[in-house]
Amino acid sequence: MRAARLIKMVLLLQSRPVMTAAELARELEVSERTVTRDAQALSEAGVPVYADRGRAGGYRLVGGYRTRLTGLARSEAEALFLSGVPGALREMGLADAASAARLKVAAALLPALRDAPDSAAQRFHLDAPAWFREPEPPALLPAIAEAVWGDRRVTARYRRRDGEVERTLEPYGLVLKAGVWYLCARVAGGSFRTYRIDRFTDVAALEERFGRDPDFDLPGHWAEHAERFARSILRAEVVVRLSPDGVRGLPYALDPLAVREAVAGAGEPDADGWVTVTVPVESEEVAHAQLAALGPEAEVLAPAGLRARFARDAARLAALYRRAEAR
Repeated sequence: MRAARLIKMVLLLQSRPVMTAAELARELEVSERTVTRDAQALSEAGVPVYADRGRAGGYRLVGGYRTRLTGLARSEAEALFLSGVPGALREMGLADAASAARLKVAAALLPALRDAPDSAAQRFHLDAPAWFREPEPPALLPAIAEAVWGDRRVTARYRRRDGEVERTLEPYGLVLKAGVWYLCARVAGGSFRTYRIDRFTDVAALEERFGRDPDFDLPGHWAEHAERFARSILRAEVVVRLSPDGVRGLPYALDPLAVREAVAGAGEPDADGWVTVTVPVESEEVAHAQLAALGPEAEVLAPAGLRARFARDAARLAALYRRAEAR
């Protein structure tokens, strides 16, 4: 345990010019007293760890010391080669850089681990797009990705329902969701927003760079955006009576947020074991398509127009099958 901690300490100091005892303690999940003892142990072992005293002091490696540690376990080496998603890297224009990096890492591995890239590739493959669609990478994605990695402002034209708008953006991060690329960016002098990259009609990177907000959290921003988007489109409600099979089938027919809210507000089962739920939906049209997948396991109670539509569907189906049986 201590040996692994000492190795991690060397690698941390190798990756940063200087680190305080508090920073090292936080990264290593130990006390500052333990950090002091570990630094002394490394120094005694020949690793040139130096402690700068004073308010702005900390620990650093002397003389550009670099370790040649190659202590990757097989699982660590395989996980490393899972971190690159080939399709996404190719669409962002980073396939060559990723390939070169993998070759360099592979060359540094111990001989017994040289098969890690092939081993990982044969055990995991990510196919991000949804079924039944052939995604087209947005033409402007490589230019946007380059601006993201370089922290460079861009001027962009974006297509909305009410026409095109022009914005100066600070591109913070990219998200690939079900085969669709999104850009999380801050409008210059404004707030963070999320854009579908296939709706950009023009992007030009500026020479000036922007300072990133250290508090920006890309996964957290995306989660909040996804939640707001899901809620924004659920503008109507449908009251449905569901059989036990209908309740089990609900997650396969509706948006997860709609399912959560429907289940949370469900009443007690009636004498037949059916429950009544209020389901938030995008529209009656969308609800008709979604709830039709539940067949006879769902009875729409309201609104009256949607109930009448399902009643007409049921009558047409009954007539259709009666004619088929009469043939």
